[in-house]
Amino acid sequence: MPTSSSLFYRSLPAVFIFIWASGYVVAKYGLPYAEPLTFLSMRYVGVVALMLLLALVMQAPWPARKDWLPIALAGIMMQAVYLGGIWCAVKLGMPAGVAALIANTQPILTAVMGPLIGERIRGKQWLGLAFGIAGVGLVVANKVSVVHLSLTSVALATMALLGMTMGTIYQKKTCPSFDVRTGQVIQFGASLLVTVPLALLLETQTILWTPHFFIAMAWSILILSGLGISVLYVLIRHGEATKVTSYMYLVPAVTALMAWLMFGEQFTLTAVAGMLIALAGVALVVRPSR
Repeated sequence: MPTSSSLFYRSLPAVFIFIWASGYVVAKYGLPYAEPLTFLSMRYVGVVALMLLLALVMQAPWPARKDWLPIALAGIMMQAVYLGGIWCAVKLGMPAGVAALIANTQPILTAVMGPLIGERIRGKQWLGLAFGIAGVGLVVANKVSVVHLSLTSVALATMALLGMTMGTIYQKKTCPSFDVRTGQVIQFGASLLVTVPLALLLETQTILWTPHFFIAMAWSILILSGLGISVLYVLIRHGEATKVTSYMYLVPAVTALMAWLMFGEQFTLTAVAGMLIALAGVALVVRPSR
């Protein structure tokens, strides 16, 4: 009979997929009211304040001093580079479907880099990875448009892909275990040091203080970063990097479903087929060998 602990860990992938998929919905809400790097800088300040408060109140343990630098570097790659790249690409006109397609090829890239952390990919898993990317392609096929698709936006989305992939691999290899409260203080603090100068240099810091902006910011701080990143770190700590990142294949499908429910965006039978194919691919990757 499954224990409460095992049921908790089994539920984490579904929680992660839902939260991660909601990020595109938040972008749709937030970007019209603030420039991307300015928005992200405020988000990082909120996360640092929240996690520092939790760490102090709950007396969370801080990492050893020698681990601060690798934790910070992993955070910069997984937060400043990934989020900054995606949000700036969307702001420059890249359709969300294209951004999702580029970002969610991460499982393939992670699998290729798996030997760096001692992970061996079996034949069945390679098949699952291929199924996953095919499913993602079907989900976003009806949304992909090359209108307003500049070389800069493609470069930014590709940079985001590399940042998240390398950050996941680097964290798994150098600092897989640390308290998520104090760890996020370090990681988002480091990301803030990178993002703020770029925001000051490249943006006007203009903000429209609307209810939509506050909703997007609150969700970004409390759910996307506070809860979502914590769940991701637990998954990385307890699972192989390739298996963890394979869940990314389901994100575009869930995002498309959310957009259909909330904004009335088109959700076709092709997208449904893509969801099922991606789900089959994830099952092949994460299912343990006999």
